[in-house]
Amino acid sequence: MRNLLILILIASFFSGCKKKQSLIVTKNNLIEITMLNSEEGLWQYTIVKTGKTFAFQPPQFEIDGNHYTALLSSVRLDDHPQLLKNGVKVFSVTGSFLQIPDISMSISFQVSEKNPIVRFRYEIFSQSEHKLTKNNGRDQINYFQVSLNGYPSVKEIRFSEFNEMVHSFCLSERVIEPNYFTDSISVMGPLITASDNKNSFIIGYEHGSQIPDKFLEYNLLPDNSVKLQAYKGNYYKGYKINKTRSFQTIWFEIGAVAGDETLIASTYRDFILHFMSQNTESRKPYIFYNTWNFQERNRNWYKKPYLADMTLERMMKEIDVAHQMGIEVFVIDAGWFEKTGDWNPNLKRFPDGLKSISNKLKENGMKLGLWFNPTVAAVSSKMLKAHRDCVRTMNGNEGKPFPIWETEESYGMCLVSSYRDAFADELIRLNKELGVTYFKWDAIGQYECNDPRHFHGNEENTSQERLESYAFEIGRSMSYVVDKLAKECPDAIVDFDITEGGRSVGLGFLSSGKYFLINNGPYFLNYDIPFDHENGQWNIFFYPGPARTWICRTPLTFDKWIPTSLFLTHYLPDDPYENQSITVASLILGQNGIWGDLPKISKQGIDFFQKSLGFYKQIRYDMTESALIRDGAVGGSPENYEKINSETGKGAVVVFSGHPGSYSYITRKIPDQKSWETKGVDLSFDKEGHAIIHSTFLKAEAKIIFFGVDTLKN
Repeated sequence: MRNLLILILIASFFSGCKKKQSLIVTKNNLIEITMLNSEEGLWQYTIVKTGKTFAFQPPQFEIDGNHYTALLSSVRLDDHPQLLKNGVKVFSVTGSFLQIPDISMSISFQVSEKNPIVRFRYEIFSQSEHKLTKNNGRDQINYFQVSLNGYPSVKEIRFSEFNEMVHSFCLSERVIEPNYFTDSISVMGPLITASDNKNSFIIGYEHGSQIPDKFLEYNLLPDNSVKLQAYKGNYYKGYKINKTRSFQTIWFEIGAVAGDETLIASTYRDFILHFMSQNTESRKPYIFYNTWNFQERNRNWYKKPYLADMTLERMMKEIDVAHQMGIEVFVIDAGWFEKTGDWNPNLKRFPDGLKSISNKLKENGMKLGLWFNPTVAAVSSKMLKAHRDCVRTMNGNEGKPFPIWETEESYGMCLVSSYRDAFADELIRLNKELGVTYFKWDAIGQYECNDPRHFHGNEENTSQERLESYAFEIGRSMSYVVDKLAKECPDAIVDFDITEGGRSVGLGFLSSGKYFLINNGPYFLNYDIPFDHENGQWNIFFYPGPARTWICRTPLTFDKWIPTSLFLTHYLPDDPYENQSITVASLILGQNGIWGDLPKISKQGIDFFQKSLGFYKQIRYDMTESALIRDGAVGGSPENYEKINSETGKGAVVVFSGHPGSYSYITRKIPDQKSWETKGVDLSFDKEGHAIIHSTFLKAEAKIIFFGVDTLKN
């Protein structure tokens, strides 16, 4: 009788679903989200302009050894959506699992009225205790399934493919052929796009890892649908859900437009820039300087310690030059601190504890940035003493302490533990005490701890499962720290150095911060060149000149989908003018970084930076809004780049050539005719308003043309 009653209730529920009107979660001029609560679709996304719909099948979880589809009863919509500071609204829908009524699930949708890309995530919670299980030994979550029927053009967009040729993560677009569906191939993404040229669709997940090390995967199915599944590390076996603990998924993304792939790409790019993150300072195109390149020159050119010139006197000289050049964020790299963990300035190098540096930067309207390794604490630090249980271990072995850039030896710390709050508190303290607003994070590996005492598993889990859980959670813990910092210090910016492979790279960290994309580029090892491993210089491309900039410009293809202002890369400012022209022309394409020996730059060089960067600052926000157009191969002659805002006409064209001669380029967009250009450029406009650029090269250099600038302001 009990089983019969349950069947009657289920039948009644589905019968009711067919008759009653769907629950509208939100609707604006672009999209509508409705709750369907059926096997075919838990909820539905609609393009308002065309009426095209995309139904998302309900997620599935293995709970207490049984598989459950998250169909809901008692569905209710929060009457008071939360308004975020970037104008995005959060709508929440909650209901109880039909099959397990004491388990509830909420769906959060982040929606903007100005952009159709929507973030969403699921959270399950309960008044009694349940466990997430893995009966077959692997993760058992299906996050969603959606049909791509009728969309002949489908692509996988990869953000974490490490290109050994340039020793950098690069964007890669891969066409998904029809037989990928019929043969049930899996791809990693994190984005999949589909288009019929009239409507275009995009789905994604916010996590990170280097391809092919997947934690989630898209299964392409013969019915032309895509299913996103957990692959490993998404939870550990026995994860408890009860009154005080829920299970919260990562964020997912979905969006669609009435148009082709070009439109969905520009729409997605706009979403990343304006609506993905609440930490809006990370999206601003500041001009950065970092001390590290000169520290490397000390070690490799002058045969001195890395920290030989990590002194108050040297930093004050560099600040003077940086200010004259037009740099806005001054970053002191590794070695400013006495010891890791406690993160206090080294008083032997900076007797006043960086106070005079902080004050001088404020007087010059500049920001202070500092280098950190978030996963270490010195042997004698108070941090280590207070969080000894948070030391990283592998198979019960914490290893030996190791030196950190010529400072005290340190232990590795697990950021997926209570230590993360203590580290966040240190950053907040430095912001309050010294005005630090930029935090460069380095050396965070993805597979570094399987300790059972932390937040990534316990004694009941295998060491491998705990390691995979750590690798999955490290990116989320990083965002947790950044978001806690930014909540207390809204002007804070955090970037994560991804100049090596094996790091958590993807959309996840971009919801909180930005990336430090390239250090010095490839090593001798990348090109199979024999060298002295013990005493030699590992880096190849760190001298002034065109070669290093070829490497650094190669990943600019990210800009189609993600603004390059989120991929900080530093260029060398050394004389002569030809090198400086290449540096300015490269950095204004969005990477915005400079490093080198500033006090050795000539007065003419400083004046060139001041003038050219001054013009750039007038139109940099227009350029940041504009996706890059490249004409010609990197390192080719000519290599043309156009970044002009279609609405304002403001922006720039830069032309590189390694060979003498004359070259021509006509802009795709119509620029503002108020302009400034470097020497060797003949500029005119055709009858439609396109710029005709003739440039003459005598040496390897770059030509720069700014559009929409006021020459009297500079």
